[in-house]
Amino acid sequence: MAAETESKFVQPAIPKFDGHYDHWSMLMENFLRSNEYWSLVEDGIPASAEGVELTEAQQKSIAYQKLKDLKVKNYLFQAIDRNIIETILNRDTTKHIWDSMRQKYQGSTRVKRALLQALRKDFEVLQMKEGESVDEYFARTLIIAKKMKVHGESMEQVVIIEKILRSMISRFDYVVCSVEESNNLDTLTIDELQSSLLVLEQRMNGHRGDKQALKVTYDDRSGGRGGVHGRGDV
Repeated sequence: MAAETESKFVQPAIPKFDGHYDHWSMLMENFLRSNEYWSLVEDGIPASAEGVELTEAQQKSIAYQKLKDLKVKNYLFQAIDRNIIETILNRDTTKHIWDSMRQKYQGSTRVKRALLQALRKDFEVLQMKEGESVDEYFARTLIIAKKMKVHGESMEQVVIIEKILRSMISRFDYVVCSVEESNNLDTLTIDELQSSLLVLEQRMNGHRGDKQALKVTYDDRSGGRGGVHGRGDV
């Protein structure tokens, strides 16, 4: 019974501002509404008209609202990093702090969202180019993946691995099929995949070098014979 009573008074954790304003403001609004403080963000502390004498009840009500506002400000001070708080010039009320945060970060959230959409498109159309090395393609892919993560995308390794496997050029088809058949992609790391592809690339480059050397030797010999025949015909 005591544990049940105690659980009723356990406050949810105060949402920390992590740079993603839309998500944070949604969590913080829910937190404040659940504690019946949201009116202080929307309307602020009710002000008395100039020259109007307040009744004792009205004075008590305003004093109570100011006390609630101090509590909400304390929540915001815990939720927002000190470096950001110091950039808010007017911290007199909860409403002032909230409005300043919205002006500072809501616009930047829209920009981040637009950038993330563009990065998602870039990631989706990524393809390895003919003549591009494995290292070059991995670097190009991981740069975009890292930017997506910075802008809030959850980039699990398996997503990147699957993207790379389905966007390699045709000469890697054999090793791609081999990797897909012999590995659990959920446990395969990007480094392991890159290592496998590099080994194959080195072998293919070595074979190409052997073929080129044989071709040059054959051409030289053919050219030499051709020269002899030519001179004999004259």
